[in-house]
Amino acid sequence: MVRAMAVIKNSTGLHLRPAGILCNEASRHECSVTFKFRDTISNAKSVLSVLGACIKCGDEIEFICEGKDEEEALSSMLRIVGEGLGE
Repeated sequence: MVRAMAVIKNSTGLHLRPAGILCNEASRHECSVTFKFRDTISNAKSVLSVLGACIKCGDEIEFICEGKDEEEALSSMLRIVGEGLGE
């Protein structure tokens, strides 16, 4: 299992479009990709889970990847969040 923190930079937080980008990237990997926000762990491969977390600009989340390609998955999740999730 690997973990890392990321700060959401999108001015509107994780609304539908960036949530979809996040989920698509997470779904490319075989391992489980989740994230922790406050006291809740959500499935990064589920748009409803991502939207339900109500993540706003400046919020910090912790990605947790576990499985076969966990290192690659964590790296790609940090990269797309750092790039602004398409915005």
